[in-house]
Amino acid sequence: MGTPDQKGNAPNGEERSWLYQFGCDASAWISDLSAHPYAQMGVIVVCIAWFALGLATDLLTAALSILAISLSQMVLNRQNEREAEAHRRDVAMHAKLDELIISVKDAHNDMAGIEDLPEDVIVELKEEALDHLEGASDEPDERHRRMPG
Repeated sequence: MGTPDQKGNAPNGEERSWLYQFGCDASAWISDLSAHPYAQMGVIVVCIAWFALGLATDLLTAALSILAISLSQMVLNRQNEREAEAHRRDVAMHAKLDELIISVKDAHNDMAGIEDLPEDVIVELKEEALDHLEGASDEPDERHRRMPG
């Protein structure tokens, strides 16, 4: 299963139902509201008042447990949305970097697209590039001089 896009569409291109979209919007609004410091202070005040009035603590415990579970799920849903957006940006950034590597005349084009390789292969390519840099001279060759020398 893939991740939904910004318009609420499913990964297969079909649009999500209005009820699903409403649930996402309500979840985002409630989690934003609950994260506000005033809301957190409100919970503390309600708990203190509950104890001061001598009301049954089992009801308060049940209510706080349900709230905690619900809010945790809402936060996890928001986190999944942020991670999907971050992944999309990462893919776009890698595409841009690949384009730059390929367009530079003296770049090693085999470095384009290495993010899809296994980590041990990436480390090996990095070490080879560093070894190549150590053997290189700091002096530019004739093709890279700006002023005739």
